[in-house]
Amino acid sequence: MSDGTRTGIGAEAAAGIGVGPYAELTFDADGDVDRSTQQAVAAMEATDLLVFAHGWNSDRSTSTRLYDRFYAPFPALVGHEVRLGYVGVVWPSIRFSDEPIPDFEDHGALAEPGHGTALDAATLRALGEFWPGREAELERIAELLEDRPESAVAFIEFGALVRELVGVDAVDAVDAVGSAYAGSAPPPAVREVPALFTRDVLEVCRALTEGLAEAGALPADAAEPGLAVGGGLRALWSGAKELLRQATYYQMKKRAGAIGERGLGPVLAELCARRPALRIHLIGHSFGARVVSFSLRSVPDGSRYVKSVTLLQGAFSHYAFADRLPHDKGSGGALRGMHRKVDGPVVACHSAHDSALKVFYPMASRMAGDSAGLLGFDERWGAIGHDGVQAVPGAPRLTLDAVLREGVPGAGCVSVDAASVVRRGGPPSGAHSDICHEELARVVVAAGRMGR
Repeated sequence: MSDGTRTGIGAEAAAGIGVGPYAELTFDADGDVDRSTQQAVAAMEATDLLVFAHGWNSDRSTSTRLYDRFYAPFPALVGHEVRLGYVGVVWPSIRFSDEPIPDFEDHGALAEPGHGTALDAATLRALGEFWPGREAELERIAELLEDRPESAVAFIEFGALVRELVGVDAVDAVDAVGSAYAGSAPPPAVREVPALFTRDVLEVCRALTEGLAEAGALPADAAEPGLAVGGGLRALWSGAKELLRQATYYQMKKRAGAIGERGLGPVLAELCARRPALRIHLIGHSFGARVVSFSLRSVPDGSRYVKSVTLLQGAFSHYAFADRLPHDKGSGGALRGMHRKVDGPVVACHSAHDSALKVFYPMASRMAGDSAGLLGFDERWGAIGHDGVQAVPGAPRLTLDAVLREGVPGAGCVSVDAASVVRRGGPPSGAHSDICHEELARVVVAAGRMGR
């Protein structure tokens, strides 16, 4: 299997992939699969399929390099009776070129913290592809980020443009933080809108600027609390750019769940209905962890073809698999019970060096009407890639060294502290994308019982 042979794909799609057979499984924003890629996966001769979904800061070429690097150790790790097939899930994400990815870019070639807020041509082009038909709004956003006017009115305009991109109604944005819901919960449609898109835009940009400083992306004194409206506002345009970035994350979060449940899940169910002996091992990074996890919703009751799930720096709630939420006993997580559809463990690797999930994910996840401040950790909004699985009774918490020595439990949710290897990366995301390590490949092999 390590001879580099490939099944069902052209040379262009396979470029840079050093393992085989390899195929890409491509979905659009609605979760519709490219049938030719589905056929390529179906044609692969394998006992076990590794199915890896990339995360937020990925275009197709970046995803291909990720899959090549992450998959490289596997041929030497698995048992002789295991014939691996390698699948790279490609779904519409967006590449912000100012987010360094360990081993993919030279950090020294990037600008120092506080490099400015202007959008480079590659990022602006990617935004245009991400939000087609919104060229006028994006051009005005780019103009504001480049000029950084010291004007509250300019920030209000910027906030309105971002809300248009994400489809947040201005009335909802006002109502969600107004007195209309004092003492009672807002309607679900409003409650689901993160506070980043509903609160006063200057408050939001100030909080995001402070978050950037905390993550090391700005000088520590870049967002002095004493900066007053009408004075010193230029510093807050760093937070405005982060608000735009968070708007893409908000869209990708919704998209990832839909692609997993409506796209990847049904494709794998159809494949395994035809090949019942096939073993599936799901791997997801960042929002790709959301893609593969939500695909479990489409696993038919009683089916046992998903043999393991490995989540690398997962960008979704650490309460997702909980039957009951600690702060709301009448509700459960979005994926409650789904780990029971896996004939093996659901392993969540996490790292405290991940600034994207430590600092920005909680801010982006806070719901409208929350009385707490935007900045600061609140357990309700924590990510599974920051501190692992929470509120699932009996779910062990292990170190990476322990897993490499002793393996992982045969079923249920497992948290693995991977901070010993997931530790490198520049601001603003920190170690969020530092996942190409043989140790993490060994975690996948151990979870899937594929070792020698």
